[in-house]
Amino acid sequence: MSNSSTNIVRTRTLLLAPATFILLIAAILPLGIVVIYSFLTPGDYGGVVWKFSTDGWVRVVAKRDMFTSEIGFATDNLMIFWRSISLSIVTTILTLIVGFPIAYFIATRPRRTRDVWMLLVMIPFWTNLLIRTFAIMQLFRNEGTVNSILLGLGLVDKPLQMLYTDFAVLVGMVYVYLPLMVLPIYSAMERFDFRIAEAAYDLYAPRSKVLTKVILPIVKPGIVAGIILVFVPSLGAYVTPRVLGGGKQLMLGNLIEMQFGQVRNWPLGAALSITLVVVVAIALFLHARSSNNVGDSK
Repeated sequence: MSNSSTNIVRTRTLLLAPATFILLIAAILPLGIVVIYSFLTPGDYGGVVWKFSTDGWVRVVAKRDMFTSEIGFATDNLMIFWRSISLSIVTTILTLIVGFPIAYFIATRPRRTRDVWMLLVMIPFWTNLLIRTFAIMQLFRNEGTVNSILLGLGLVDKPLQMLYTDFAVLVGMVYVYLPLMVLPIYSAMERFDFRIAEAAYDLYAPRSKVLTKVILPIVKPGIVAGIILVFVPSLGAYVTPRVLGGGKQLMLGNLIEMQFGQVRNWPLGAALSITLVVVVAIALFLHARSSNNVGDSK
């Protein structure tokens, strides 16, 4: 290797050193600590005992009967896993269904008004997440706005129990994460040349064909980014399920917090945390693989 090549490599290494150090300290090192904790023994009053054990990982999917010592499936944990994944998938789908038309509408407005519309989308981010969640709570409680309207119109005889249900959690998550779907789709659609769509209309292409064959393939990177930005945080959501679920409709984030806080089983909480990371990594890997297969087929 020549001296010039060596200098280039050394320069690049030095330039990357700060980012590498930050990544190591902020991400890899804490994750490594959590992995280590997952293989230790829980302390009597929280914390860990530095004795190797796989009990934390076993209890992620299995539990031992305290009377017969028989091992069976941890149905509560598995149910929470299923609720978290299913609600995250539905949240992602609903935010896409609602967010795509919003992004399309904003992208087709005159340039002088686009910033105003984007400001309206961004305003919820100016308010604390907990406050926004409590606002949704006021809508769905028995004496809330929705039930008051339904009772006033005579559509129901008594208030509907909407709060502390999966429905309330789902609506809250869609409301919270909707801007994360709109922003990347709008960013991709803003660069789209709508004269291409007009040309397709001039060639008598139906609206459905223009959408699926012209617009969607071009704005696909924005849709992919939106799906990732919504699915990943919704899978580990904590505040929204805790407030709107009332401690009854738990998700993975709530279960992990419970293990570190109330139950004081740190190894199990660490194992659940790593499981959540693995689930997210698998979802991203499958999505990247499917995207590459689509690109190769083209």
